[in-house]
Amino acid sequence: MTRPDVLVVGDANPDLLLTGDAVPRFGQAETLVESADLVLGGSAAIVACGLARLGVPTALAATVGDDLYGEFVRGALADRGVDVRWLRTDASVPTGLSVVLSVGDRAILTHPGTIATSGPEIVDDDLVTRVGHVHSASCFLQPRLAPHLPRLLAAAREGGATTSVDTNWDPSGRWDGALPLLEQADVLMPNAQELRALTGRPDLDEAARVALGLGCRVALKDGADGGTLWDAPDVVRRVPAPAVTAVDTTGAGDSFDAGFISGMLDGLSGEECLTRAVRCGSLSTRGVGGTAAQPTLPEVRDGFRAAPPTWDNG
Repeated sequence: MTRPDVLVVGDANPDLLLTGDAVPRFGQAETLVESADLVLGGSAAIVACGLARLGVPTALAATVGDDLYGEFVRGALADRGVDVRWLRTDASVPTGLSVVLSVGDRAILTHPGTIATSGPEIVDDDLVTRVGHVHSASCFLQPRLAPHLPRLLAAAREGGATTSVDTNWDPSGRWDGALPLLEQADVLMPNAQELRALTGRPDLDEAARVALGLGCRVALKDGADGGTLWDAPDVVRRVPAPAVTAVDTTGAGDSFDAGFISGMLDGLSGEECLTRAVRCGSLSTRGVGGTAAQPTLPEVRDGFRAAPPTWDNG
């Protein structure tokens, strides 16, 4: 049995993506939206698909229910080349579901379902020590699993793997309990709001220094402005985003994660990983949903040459 190069641990669910005039009006008022698409969602699932699209053998450890949504998730992942041998089915809990209201900005309504009930049983401890990289996504949505993640990432590192974390948003607003996980991460991949909330520091440079003090680099995704990498307190690297006609930004940050991890596995430098990540995130916005327009490695390499990094040292 062949083993994957990357294990992604986290969430997998369908997204019902509504675009156009997707702001609800209460009082039994009916609003007609422009489009409605059922697409693969969940940060971990989208990262896994992005890595597979880049040619990286990738497995996903997550849980779905024994229902139509679970079948949809399992089929979509397999169709995109993700190894689903570690995708569990829990017949007692429905598959999680997110409704994404996209009106330029986005609002997300999520029924956690199997996302919240996933625990340490989804992770094969032996596999963690035999892959080249382990990525943790959406820890705040997984209260049963979250306390075990630092141990799992530590085991991966002891086995010679690199590790990364994208906590994503904390719906509770507490933002507690993540620091032990960051201590076991080689790279933290937040957006600006998440980095500020995780560290309690409104200034991004100060926030990045907090993370660096825990031992992890910070690869910040900054939407249309590209990305920023803090390798050390006095070394900051910035990459602008290439010009892309965006159709939908859902999952762009997860494709950014996939690009950065792919670069790490290819032995690229920090700025090269960031450039690949920004390119992956930007190109993924060309289609509806997080996975429809994820780029191949040749597409990324074309963008690699077109978007050299800029430097800010000190």
